[in-house]
Amino acid sequence: MTKIAALTLSCLAAAMPAAAAQHQLTAAEARVIVAPLYEALNEPTKKDVPALLARATNPDYHSCSTETDCLNRSELAAQIRAFGEIIPDLHWRVLDLWVAGDRIIVLGQATGRPTKTFFGVEPTGKGFTTIALDSFGVTNGKLSSAYHIENWVAAIAQVRNR
Repeated sequence: MTKIAALTLSCLAAAMPAAAAQHQLTAAEARVIVAPLYEALNEPTKKDVPALLARATNPDYHSCSTETDCLNRSELAAQIRAFGEIIPDLHWRVLDLWVAGDRIIVLGQATGRPTKTFFGVEPTGKGFTTIALDSFGVTNGKLSSAYHIENWVAAIAQVRNR
């Protein structure tokens, strides 16, 4: 594990509410749990996103980009589909994954080429590659929450300038 990855993991684990883990997840178990969510993110207009999210998440799942900006599972499905409409070749992959108690932390990478207005930028024919950090809570073998940070600023700059 790189120094930055270790620091990120410790910061994310410290920032999340403490919870008693019933079972220490393994990395292999964590990959199985997050797999349907990341599958939903890949070319989502070609998928049954709500069904994939139902496989990966609990019914009361929430995905937050700030402490107060959260989406429930159906709102997240709509947002994922909307991203797919803008970026038909959207692909996400797990670059690295760590487990801390009942939390799964994922370093992910997104790539794509927007064909519609992307965060206020008209399509240029240029694509992007960016990263995200996701911290997932797990309850009963499914995702119960997500706190995530994506570097959309870098993606926008690449679409404009690449």
